[in-house]
Amino acid sequence: MTGALCVLAASVLWGTTGTAATLAPQVGPLAIGAVAMGLGGLLQALVAAPRIARDAGRLRARRGTVLLGAASVAIYPLAFYTSMHLAGVAVGTVVSIGTAPLASAVIERALDRRRLTRRWLLAAALGLLGTALLCVAEAAHADGDTGAGSMAATLLGVGLGLVAATTYALYSWAAHRLITGGIPSRAAMGAVFGLGGLLLVPVLLATGGALVGSWSNAAVGGYMAVVPMFAGYVLFGWGLAHVPASTATTLSLLEPAVAAVLAVLVVGERLPAAGWAGIAFVIACLAVLTTPARTVRRRRGEEGDVAPAPVVAPLGERGTQ
Repeated sequence: MTGALCVLAASVLWGTTGTAATLAPQVGPLAIGAVAMGLGGLLQALVAAPRIARDAGRLRARRGTVLLGAASVAIYPLAFYTSMHLAGVAVGTVVSIGTAPLASAVIERALDRRRLTRRWLLAAALGLLGTALLCVAEAAHADGDTGAGSMAATLLGVGLGLVAATTYALYSWAAHRLITGGIPSRAAMGAVFGLGGLLLVPVLLATGGALVGSWSNAAVGGYMAVVPMFAGYVLFGWGLAHVPASTATTLSLLEPAVAAVLAVLVVGERLPAAGWAGIAFVIACLAVLTTPARTVRRRRGEEGDVAPAPVVAPLGERGTQ
């Protein structure tokens, strides 16, 4: 349960990013993504530096996984925030986060040989239905606005959202693989996100001029780097130590629901009934994943053969060769 709560707390923090970005309209999506993930990642590496140095040998031995995670960390925010810029905050968030569990399941099935459990499939179906309803609600809202973006821009935004979903699933899988391989959470997350942050520095230098154009823009950039990205991913790393990457990405479906509610309460957007129904389905998805499961394993555990079932049901069990 601790791992699930950490991921849910991280998702709440991530859900504030879209609303925060609206407070700095002069800052472009590439700059927002670079300052958020770039500085946030470098801060993680700085705080975790002693642990990274202590585990440098094990990190070098798994450098392929570290580099895959770092490259994904660098690509994700650029695709994610550009997707929101082109397709709208809700659609960009829904596509990027809503399809990540499917990408994560494919990755775990292909690389870890995990079977999909019926419990995960039910939760994923509820979550995807909820995010689809949120997307439909936002699309209907955009159709009624005279400033709605072109269809081409929306489709490009959706495509970039799929890129963001894939890279999100990849760095989640990479971090989970490092952590379950014996590398402490702080060292694994610090190495992956620190290298990803370094890759984003050139983008920040090239596009981040508006961030220093006013105190409000700088405050938004600082908030994005420290709160949702640094603190959020520290919590996410703790969560990955206890739940599979696919479960973590499914739990993070709370993010678009939080983003939608904040858009109503803070930005002043109006959410139609379909949007509220979508939020309800997302909450149902989270309930399925976090409710303790009663299985025959618990009965076997009483006989000492198999340990009791975990609080959060994993994606599946490793397939036999």
